[in-house]
Amino acid sequence: MRTFDLAPLYRSAIGFDRLAHLLESQRADAQPSYPPYNIELVSEDKYRIVMAVAGFDRSEVEIVTERDSLHITGRKQKDDTERTFLHRGIAARDFEQRFQLANHVKVTTAAFDNGMLTIELVREVPEALKPRRIVIDGGDNVQALEQRQAA
Repeated sequence: MRTFDLAPLYRSAIGFDRLAHLLESQRADAQPSYPPYNIELVSEDKYRIVMAVAGFDRSEVEIVTERDSLHITGRKQKDDTERTFLHRGIAARDFEQRFQLANHVKVTTAAFDNGMLTIELVREVPEALKPRRIVIDGGDNVQALEQRQAA
């Protein structure tokens, strides 16, 4: 596996230490492959995570967002029925899956249908952080780029 020298990032960029830490931790930690999932780009600012959680009930899956992370946990209730399997191909084990969310990305909805967990996310950039064009010698004439393009 390749190693990356992040020293130039620290020398010339201020405030990107979180990004560097994220890159380092992703390289060190192997992301679990269970349960399988897809991450889709629905539109410019909308995303969808679809996770196959066959064998789980709604009550056994928990979704928690905290600051910049999304944490999905599945805890299978123990079945006391004695069974003899000739082949066991359906993995019904507990899982934890974590996703790092970019700034201003928020979970909007979650749905559970036919063993598929679908989580909708959207990036909502506050108006104060959107690009603005400043007119030179215009005094207080500051306009948002979106308003100018709409005209």
